[in-house]
Amino acid sequence: MRKELLEKLLPITTEEQSILDGSQNVQQDLYTQSRDFVVDSKKMLEKGKLIDVRPHTRFVHFPKHRHNYIEIVYMCSGQTTHIINDTNQVVLSEGDLLFLTPNASQEILPASTEDIAINFIVLPEFFDDAFSMMDDENVLREFLVETLRQDSGSAGYIHFHVADIVPVQNLIENMIWSLLNHQANRRRINQATMGLLFLNLLNYTDKINQNEPDCYEQNLVFSCLRYIEENYRNASLTELSAQHKQSIYYLSKLIKRYTGSTYKELLQTKRFHKAVELLRNTKLSISDIISYVGYDNTSYFYRIFKEKYSMSPKEYRDCKTLPPVVH
Repeated sequence: MRKELLEKLLPITTEEQSILDGSQNVQQDLYTQSRDFVVDSKKMLEKGKLIDVRPHTRFVHFPKHRHNYIEIVYMCSGQTTHIINDTNQVVLSEGDLLFLTPNASQEILPASTEDIAINFIVLPEFFDDAFSMMDDENVLREFLVETLRQDSGSAGYIHFHVADIVPVQNLIENMIWSLLNHQANRRRINQATMGLLFLNLLNYTDKINQNEPDCYEQNLVFSCLRYIEENYRNASLTELSAQHKQSIYYLSKLIKRYTGSTYKELLQTKRFHKAVELLRNTKLSISDIISYVGYDNTSYFYRIFKEKYSMSPKEYRDCKTLPPVVH
C-alpha cells in the first residue's frame, strides 16, 4: 500500500488507546445498541451515506459479531486472523480481500501495531450502479452478486488472494483514498470504482481461497461458471467433471442448487448473450455467428432465439429498439 495511505491508518485511535490503557474489551456501544452483537450500519455510517471505511481495531480480541450490511475487509499490511461461522479460521495477509455477507458471524484475534486492516461498510444499494456496469447476462456476475446479497447460506464470505493483482490493488487503494480524504463526488466515483473492481475480480475467481471447507461447494461453482464464461464455444460438462475430478451428476446437482439453473441453461445463456453482442456490434453473417458461439444446428438456434427475443436474428439485428431477454 502507498506510504501516504498507511501513514493515515497507522495512528492509534481513541478506542485503541483505551485498550492500551487497560480496557479489556472493545467499546460495544460504538457498534450497536442491541443486546446481540450485530454491528449496525446506522452506527457506522452517517445518515445518507451508502459506503465508508474505518480501520480495524487492534490490540484486542474482537468478539463474535455479525453485521447488518456487507463488509469488505482489505489487509493493508501485516495479517489478521478471523474466525468465521464459529469454525473457519481465515488468515488475511497483506493485499487480501474478504467479503462478508450479513449472515456471517465473525470474531477477530488481536492485531498488533503493524497489522493494519481497513473495513468497508457497504449498504447493498451501493452496489446497484456498480453491478450495472457488468454484462446483464454474465452468469459468473450473477452468482457473485447473489452470493453477496444472500440473506441466508452456509458460507457467507469470499476470500480473495489478490496481492499480486495490480489493478485490483490500485482500485481498492483509490476507494480508500477517496473516502478518507472526502473527495468531491466520491459516491459516483466510488460506485464506478467498485464496478471496475468487480469486473477485475471476475477475471480472478481462481484467486478465491480454495482451502476453506465450508466454501468448497461455493468455490467449485465459481470455478464451473468461470469455465462456462471462458470456454462457452466448446464447453463440455464431461470435460468440466474431469477437470475437477467430480461426477457429472454431482456437478449438475451442485450447479442447479446454487444458481437455480442447469448447466445447459447457463451455457445457453452465455452463448446467446455472445450471439446478440455480435449481432449488435459486428457485420458477421448470422450463420458465422451461430457457428462462432458453438452451435452446429442452425434450426435449433433460430427456434431458441425466437423463443427468447420474439423475433428472428435478422429482425433483431435490424431492430432499433432492442427487446429484453426472456429467460
